[in-house]
Amino acid sequence: MSSQELLTFVVYDIPDDGTRVRIASVCKDYGLTHFQYSAFCGPLDANHRGELFARLSDTLGGEPGRIIVVPVCEKDVRLRRVIINEG
Repeated sequence: MSSQELLTFVVYDIPDDGTRVRIASVCKDYGLTHFQYSAFCGPLDANHRGELFARLSDTLGGEPGRIIVVPVCEKDVRLRRVIINEG
C-alpha cells in the first residue's frame, strides 16, 4: 500500500440478490477483496475511492439498501485485531 493509498472498507446491506451481486462486482472491479458476506476491503487512493463511490451509488440506483465506504489510515490499520474461528 503506497503512502497515498488508504485501506478502504466497503460494507453494505442490500436485500435484493441481483443488486447485491452487482455491488460486489463493482468492488471486485476496483481490486477489493471480499472478506465477509457483505464486506470488501483493499487499498485505494482518493481518486479511485471517489470513482468507486460514484459507481456504487449508480449501481444501487433507487433500490433499497445501504452502502458505507470507509477509508482507514495506516496507523489505525496497524491497530486492527481479527478473530477467526473456522472450527
